[in-house]
Amino acid sequence: MEQQRNILFILFLILSLFLYWAWENDQIVDARRAEVEAQNAELMNTNAQAASSIGKLITLSSDNLQLTIDLNGGDIIDAKLLKVLQEQGKDDPFHLLMDEPNFVYIAQSGLAGRDGPDSKARPAYTSAQNNYALEDGQDSVSAVLTYEDGGVTYTKTITLKRGSYVVEVSNLVDNKSERELSMAFYGQLKQTVDIQAQSNAGAFGFVAGAYRGSAYSSDDSRYEKNKFEDLIDLANEKQNLNVSTSDGWVAMIQHYFVAAWIGDNTQNVIYSNSAENGRDAIIGIRTNAVAIPAGSSHDFKAQMWIGPKNQDQMEVLAPNLDLTVDYGWLWFISIPLFKIMEFIHGFVGNWGVSIIILTLVVRSVLFPLTKAQYTSMAKMRLLTPKMQEIRERYKDDRQKLGQETMRLYKTEKVNPLGGCFPLLIQMPIFIALYWTLMESTELRHAPFILWITDLSVHDPYFVTPILYGISMFFIQKMSPTPINDPIQRKVFMAMPIVFTFMFCTFPAGLTLYWLVSNCFTIMQQIVIFRSLEKKGLQVRQPKKSEKTEKA
Repeated sequence: MEQQRNILFILFLILSLFLYWAWENDQIVDARRAEVEAQNAELMNTNAQAASSIGKLITLSSDNLQLTIDLNGGDIIDAKLLKVLQEQGKDDPFHLLMDEPNFVYIAQSGLAGRDGPDSKARPAYTSAQNNYALEDGQDSVSAVLTYEDGGVTYTKTITLKRGSYVVEVSNLVDNKSERELSMAFYGQLKQTVDIQAQSNAGAFGFVAGAYRGSAYSSDDSRYEKNKFEDLIDLANEKQNLNVSTSDGWVAMIQHYFVAAWIGDNTQNVIYSNSAENGRDAIIGIRTNAVAIPAGSSHDFKAQMWIGPKNQDQMEVLAPNLDLTVDYGWLWFISIPLFKIMEFIHGFVGNWGVSIIILTLVVRSVLFPLTKAQYTSMAKMRLLTPKMQEIRERYKDDRQKLGQETMRLYKTEKVNPLGGCFPLLIQMPIFIALYWTLMESTELRHAPFILWITDLSVHDPYFVTPILYGISMFFIQKMSPTPINDPIQRKVFMAMPIVFTFMFCTFPAGLTLYWLVSNCFTIMQQIVIFRSLEKKGLQVRQPKKSEKTEKA
């Protein structure tokens, strides 16, 4: 009975975890649907808005990015990812940054400080062209903005390179005045906080919701997260972030995508703020003030990342920027798992097949733990008659019952929790693999076979969840632990049905992993059971025909 209770307790924890994941996933789907609908409605206003801004907005396009730049300040107020679709099956590119009536998500930059032009009012830049586009044979394209004030020429140059999501920003100050200037560069991200669209990790820290909020990296912290609501609360309490660092970056993160400002190698300050309306969260990075003597010049350089969470490219761009692929508290397991999956994909070229092979690798590595789990269960089964005898003998003396039970375990060299410990050890790996599949942008719109054309959303015909439920049923039938209590038996019987409906909402890539894992478990059980039975350990419960023959 103790073994049964332990197994039931573990299964209850797993079921509770998955039910919470399913609930969180529903919240994400609803939030994304509302967000997409809002974006579509807002996009209808874009043409009218652009028409009223003739001469104020310019575009800069490469093969990867299309940016809209406001000449009033030189901010990036719109960014489309040209090689990433907003929705599968449609031609609209993914819209990451935008400046709409009800939602703002923009990248601002400028020169502040004692003599910085942005300290007074946003400078009104001019541009020789309205559109800058990457031409065939070119490796890069730049939009050049200029502004003059008091004998000082400010030139802001925004550059895109072919095949890259990196945005290079240069602010050249040519001081032709007769006095020394002092100013600093700043780059910040501003986004309207929509509480309904938030899908931050919950109190347990390992739920399904992909994190949406801000993050930064500094000398003291490789990766620090702050929810948008927290930034606004800090601003209202006049306790904004003020973190000094020699290097670092700030970012705003959502599922699969990130926008980030990367500081230079001089002394920087990471800061946060909130717009006057109380709905816009701001996080930014700025340099210390630089003195620019009369007759000299200085070039403030910075970089941005605007695009999907491509770990390899972000890792090269800035230290720890790849951590924006938020694997949660088990990142140290998830990162190696992704590297293995990515390595496999390099050979097979299909992310679904890569998931299958990764599953087989993980389960093979965990085979010794699984074998130890079933071996412990088999030994506990052999002790059942002796346990019944001890219970009958000392049923009125609980202390003596406990002492004799522990003596029996020690004599027979059996650990009553031996069947649960291997499962508990494996759980962090399963959770880490879950996050690996949830956060990998490579799975977004990635096809597998036939009807599964996107591994990041649920199976459209629910084939894999149904197969998963069937495989779970077979695993239960093969279970070495007999369930005698009728209530416990009903709970076990209902689990395949509950899990099937729950997995109908999970991404196809994750369901594929669990289906393959169950199939591998069935094969493992067959091999392990045969091995143990050859050693004289009865693992499977005898069939009725076998019981009759023995009788």
